[in-house]
Amino acid sequence: MNPAEKPSKDEYAIAKWIRANVHKKRTKFLSHSVEYFTSNKAIDALLTSPWSKATKPGDEPMFTTRESVIQYLDLMLRHKFFHRAKKIPVSEHELKARSKRKDKKKEKEDGEKREKSEAEEEKKNEEADSSHAEEKKEKGKKEKRKIRLDMHLEQEFVDGNEAYVWIYDPIPYYYWLVGGAVVLAVVALCLFPLWPPAFRKGVYYLSVAAAGFLMFILGLAILRVLIFCVLWLVTLGKHHLWLFPNLTEDVGFFASFWPLWKYEYKGPTPKKDKKGRGKAKVSDDENEDDKEASGNEEENVNDPQEKSEEDSESEGSQKSAGKDFEMVEHEEGTAQDDESGKSN
Repeated sequence: MNPAEKPSKDEYAIAKWIRANVHKKRTKFLSHSVEYFTSNKAIDALLTSPWSKATKPGDEPMFTTRESVIQYLDLMLRHKFFHRAKKIPVSEHELKARSKRKDKKKEKEDGEKREKSEAEEEKKNEEADSSHAEEKKEKGKKEKRKIRLDMHLEQEFVDGNEAYVWIYDPIPYYYWLVGGAVVLAVVALCLFPLWPPAFRKGVYYLSVAAAGFLMFILGLAILRVLIFCVLWLVTLGKHHLWLFPNLTEDVGFFASFWPLWKYEYKGPTPKKDKKGRGKAKVSDDENEDDKEASGNEEENVNDPQEKSEEDSESEGSQKSAGKDFEMVEHEEGTAQDDESGKSN
């Protein structure tokens, strides 16, 4: 069959069936994210597909052997449903470079999150630690080799662990429905002057309601900024209060109005105050110890003076006692002399 011929209906049906029933993988192909499948899995799947069974008792099935499947898939390759690619394992150097980039992005995101609140930071750090631990466990259990694809010079279908990148990408049916609805809506708007008066009046009221809602959103955005600025100036930047904090965030419609308010305290944290009080108590205890030590030193300085006074008093008492003894002895000696003179 000439490759310039258009694909048949069976080829389109088989291509859709393979995309739906054969496992696809995603990877990089020439800096583009693509989907590919392996040839042996596609052959095994087609050998158990409806095309491997006879539809009628007298008919032969389309696929009976692996060779017949290979020939048919080679024809589909020539009709540009997919093309052959060669697998190139990613080196450790490239993996390290990618991991560094991811780490830098995570650090930037973490830095932005830390500026929001300390409580949220602690929770997210715990979740990040647990997620990193789970990733390490999974990597320890299963270490898969990462690959990237490049164009293969030999474009043919081969049985084995060969990679084939999908070119055929059918448009989903809902794309057609949405496109048709958009066209009809544009035509209906162009025919607005021909609408009945009741419909035109209803559209007018809807447009007024939509304009009022937009003005309400703008006024609410200005009001929340004014309240934040006034409270920030009055408290010198310690208290932050936002009404509808998700109003300008990239979230859904209903999520933009919840929570109603968000309050943050940016002043000195209670932990630091407790530490300061603890340090003050420790310093007071140290001062008391120093005072007691100085008092003991003064007592030690005064003790020698008291000892010297006591020594001097004891010496004085001893001297006075010695004089008394001398006086008694002298009186006794004079009495003996008088008695000896009388006897003579």
